[in-house]
Amino acid sequence: MSQPTQVDPRGLRVVAGITAVVLAAVLLIPSEPVRIILLAVQVAVFAIAALVSLTRSPYAIVYATLVRPRLGPPAELEDARPPRFAQLVGLAFTTVALVTLIAGATTVALVATGLALVAALLNAVVGLCLGCELYLVLRRLAPAGA
Repeated sequence: MSQPTQVDPRGLRVVAGITAVVLAAVLLIPSEPVRIILLAVQVAVFAIAALVSLTRSPYAIVYATLVRPRLGPPAELEDARPPRFAQLVGLAFTTVALVTLIAGATTVALVATGLALVAALLNAVVGLCLGCELYLVLRRLAPAGA
C-alpha cells in the first residue's frame, strides 16, 4: 500500500492533543510502572507514525473514526513528510525518556518527556509543529540535489 503524500492538518493537531495528554500523565503520575507503560505506548505510537504511516498510528485512527466524520472534509491538506519527521523526533525524545526511566535516571526521563510535551502542546494548541519546522530548516540546509 502506498504512503499518502497529503494529510489532514486537523488530524495532526488532534493527534498532538492526545500525545500531550499521555505525556502529561507521565509527568503527573508518580508510579514508575505506570510511567513506563505510558511511555512505551507513546514510543510505539510514534514508531508507527514515523516508520510505517501517519494514518496507521492508533491516534490517527481514533481521529479518522471518531472526529473527522463529524467535521467533514478538510479545506486543505498538508505534505506528510514534515509531520512524519516530527513523529521521528518525538520517537527519539520518548525513547530517551523510556530508556532513562528504566535505567533509573528519572530526572533525565522527565526532562525528555517535558520537552516532548511542550512540542505536542504547541502543535495541539496553536498549530506550531516544531519537528515540521526543523524538517524544513534541514531541507534548506541540505546540499542541492540531496
